[in-house]
Amino acid sequence: MLTSYSNATTLIQNDSLNQSAIHLRQNANEIRYKYPDSALVLFEKSYQLFLKSGDTIEAANALRSKADIFENRANYSKSYDAYWSALMLTDRLEDQSIKALIYHRLGRVYSYFKREDESLKYLNKALEIQKEMAKSGTIDETEVIPYYYFIANTYRELNNIEKTEVYLDSCYQIMPETEIDFPKALIHFEKTHVLFKTNQQEKALKVMDSIFPWFEENNASYLVIFYKHWGDIHSDLNHLKKGEDYYTKALGISKEYNSHIDFTPLVHEKLSELYLKRNDYANAFLHLQTAKDLDRKFFDSRSSNNVSLLEIKDSYRKEKLKQEQQIQEQYLKQLEQEEKIRNLQIIILMVSVVFVVVIAFIYVKHLRTKHRAEKELIRKNQELENKKTQELLELKNKELAASALQLIEKEEFLKTLKSKVRGKDEKIKVHEVNKVLRSISVSNNQNWEEFKLRFIDVNKEFYNKMFAKYPNLSQGDQKICALIKLNFSSKEMSRLLGISVESVHTSRHRIRKKMNLPRSINLEDYINSL
Repeated sequence: MLTSYSNATTLIQNDSLNQSAIHLRQNANEIRYKYPDSALVLFEKSYQLFLKSGDTIEAANALRSKADIFENRANYSKSYDAYWSALMLTDRLEDQSIKALIYHRLGRVYSYFKREDESLKYLNKALEIQKEMAKSGTIDETEVIPYYYFIANTYRELNNIEKTEVYLDSCYQIMPETEIDFPKALIHFEKTHVLFKTNQQEKALKVMDSIFPWFEENNASYLVIFYKHWGDIHSDLNHLKKGEDYYTKALGISKEYNSHIDFTPLVHEKLSELYLKRNDYANAFLHLQTAKDLDRKFFDSRSSNNVSLLEIKDSYRKEKLKQEQQIQEQYLKQLEQEEKIRNLQIIILMVSVVFVVVIAFIYVKHLRTKHRAEKELIRKNQELENKKTQELLELKNKELAASALQLIEKEEFLKTLKSKVRGKDEKIKVHEVNKVLRSISVSNNQNWEEFKLRFIDVNKEFYNKMFAKYPNLSQGDQKICALIKLNFSSKEMSRLLGISVESVHTSRHRIRKKMNLPRSINLEDYINSL
């Protein structure tokens, strides 16, 4: 009787906690765009209450809502951690749909850092879960559409228009004539990117005009991306005034809704290009500088917002490792127990030598199998260590690339300084001016030597291979090869080396001839393979 009363009381308490959590979540959703910080607090409280009431699914959904706010504000580290925490909660649940949602958001976060392999791995995991559920009849086939859409969206951001079109076609193939839960306007919007990239700007503008009212009424925060794309099309058509207006609107919407902040560097970059077309160099420089500052804040590996993401410090994997260690400890205890039993069996079965031999043979065979398994485990651990070493090398190369970009900015400043000094009136002492110019040149050489030493330190194996294979490469050729290894464009190389883009192309051609590379082999791919 007392037990039944206690159970009934617990159910009432849990129901009360659940209702409070739902109320907090509703309030958070209402204010998430205007007051995101307050919404984060409310979602955290609802998450704690859902946990106390035992509603794991809703607790995971509260974490996803938090992650979504962090993602829209370009705080990808916290977004990433929240998604992994949500995945931990749902790991042992049968509900596959929520796992699919979390996987696809993780894939999107990876895509923001151009980590294509990781991004597509999780996006395809989510898609496969949805396709299996649709095949079994658990969900309607149309519910797979969003997962095709997000893969198309990711390929578009990675500038792979061919793949974008393939996944958009998958969306259209299963899209019914009637309305569905997922907005068709989003799919049509992605189609405008394909039209734009395939030089069908006028057709893209017509589609944009037709779907704009839906976004204005139902998803105003998404207008950051919408206006930015509108501005891109008009700028490409040389409608500079319209392009400027749409870019300005995109920045205004981002500020108003605290949304899609990570797109603002792209908008400033486009504004800089637009002002360059107008020969308005002051505004072009201002927006370019703003774009660089924002890009560094959101995506630079040294940013405090993103360092945990780039180091892949997630509690889900730590928890898995902890579980594996516990299993290993239990296994060792089991082996100790088996050893005691074996000794006892030897004492009891002394009389039957043949039987003992058979038992010994079986045991030795078991040990060999176990040793083979342990060797396989050691091999896999070594592969994991090699993978970690490769990731560390990639991270160092990113830092090296950032250092090189800083050298570019310094070089441009020094060039400007040179031109200003040479433009002064004749009252300045000529020998003093020459002294300053010589010191700048020395500094430039020192800067490059410092960069070269850091590059060799990070890429010793590459440098040794290149020297052994092609000893006839000149100092200038080595510089070009190093910058190609860091994925620098020809324009960036010309700025860093102080030569024209045409000279860079000539150098690349000369390197191909020295390496005897046929036309079918891409120089960048070949150098990166060394």
